[in-house]
Amino acid sequence: MDNFETRAGFVSLIGAPNAGKSTITNHFAGSKVSIVSPKAQTTRTVVKAIGIYDNAQIIFLDTPGIFNPKRRLDRAMVTAAWGGVKDADMVALVVDAKRGFDDETKAIVQKLKEDHIKSLLVLNKTDLVSAGRLLELTKQINDVYDFEATFMVSALNGEHIEDFYAYLAKHLPIGPFLYPEEQMSDMPLKLLAAEVVREKLFLYLHDELPYHLTVEPELWQRRNDGTIRAEMTIYVTRDNQKIIVLGKNGQMIKKIGMSARTELEDILEEKIHLFLFVKVRENWENDPARFGTWGLTYNV
Repeated sequence: MDNFETRAGFVSLIGAPNAGKSTITNHFAGSKVSIVSPKAQTTRTVVKAIGIYDNAQIIFLDTPGIFNPKRRLDRAMVTAAWGGVKDADMVALVVDAKRGFDDETKAIVQKLKEDHIKSLLVLNKTDLVSAGRLLELTKQINDVYDFEATFMVSALNGEHIEDFYAYLAKHLPIGPFLYPEEQMSDMPLKLLAAEVVREKLFLYLHDELPYHLTVEPELWQRRNDGTIRAEMTIYVTRDNQKIIVLGKNGQMIKKIGMSARTELEDILEEKIHLFLFVKVRENWENDPARFGTWGLTYNV
C-alpha cells in the first residue's frame, strides 16, 4: 500500500446490553467518550469515538445495547442501534464471551442474517473463559451466520484488541480522513459531562433508579479566569426518587458531583465548577424534547 494512501470509515459496534461496546470505544479513543457501567442499557445514544490507526481513521459508533424493548425510550434506543448499522462502512457484533450465545445475541445474529448484513464477530471478556470455551462459542455462532472474521479480545485489559483495530484499518474504504486528526469524539463537551454524571448515578445508586432518571446540561460556560462552569439537571419521575438522589443532608448528590467533577477534570485537563440540580418531571420518558437532546427518535 502506498504510504500516503489513507483510509477512513465508520465501524458500528452492536450487541446485547453490557457486552463491552463502550469499553472498546473508550480503549480506542484513549479517553472517556462513552460511559461504562456494570448495569445493562447504559448507553442511550450513538456515540462516535474517532482515532487513527496506521494509515486509517477509524470512527467507532458505540450503539445502545439491543434487547427486547418495552418502553418508548427502550424502543428509541434499539432503533438508534440499528440506525448505527445503516450508517456504517463495517459492522462488528460484540459478544460477552462469559455470557455466551444467549437469546438476545441469537436475535441479533438472526437479524444480521435476514438482512444480509456483513459483520465481524468480536468475542469480548475472553480473560474470563477458557480457550476451549472460546473455540466452542466461535463455532456455535458462526454456524448460524458466517462472519467475515472473528476476534477474541479483552477490551478491559487491551488483550488482542490491536488485531481487531489492524483488521479495520486494512479494510475501511480508501479516502481522506473525515475528521481533524486530533479529534476523539463528535459529542459536545456539555453532553459528555452529562453522560459522566449519569455514569456516577449508575455507580452510586441502587439497581432500578438510574433507569428512571436522565441528566441534561443546562449551562457550559467558560469563565474569564479560564475555568468552566457547568450546570446539570437530573430529572427523576417521583419525589421519593429525588430524596434518594439527594441523600441524607445532600451527601449522595455531593458524592456524585465530586466524583463526576474529578473525572471530567482528568479527561479535559481543565478546572471545572460543576453544579447539579434534581427536579421531578413525572413523564420525562415520554417528553419529545428529552429525546431530541440525545438524538433519539420519539415516534418509534
